[in-house]
Amino acid sequence: MTAFSRNVSPFVSAELLAAAQAEAAGSPQTAFTHLERAHVVGQAATAHHVRVHWLMLQWGLRQRNYREVLGQMLRIVGAATKTFIGFIPNGNTGGANVSAIKPLPIPPDLQAIIQKARI
Repeated sequence: MTAFSRNVSPFVSAELLAAAQAEAAGSPQTAFTHLERAHVVGQAATAHHVRVHWLMLQWGLRQRNYREVLGQMLRIVGAATKTFIGFIPNGNTGGANVSAIKPLPIPPDLQAIIQKARI
């Protein structure tokens, strides 16, 4: 595990917990927003990147959103094979509603977490 991965792990875990809690409370869209936040922060670490896409795939199955499921199956392969070489679209939220290779602006609060984790 890299230093970056260790440093972002508490944030990624907190977002994943918030996602599970939101879905359990009947707010699946809020849950997905937390998964997207975990993706933005953890996408530079292979284990976190793959894990978040796996959880997005499971979310898609529970929501019967088969477009999301198919998108996540492709993204899991990409995350597992491309993250370690640095091929990631920074800021991409990870859902099937955006291109898998499109960089997006990173919200300031998440950028601060990423920058701090790289120190």
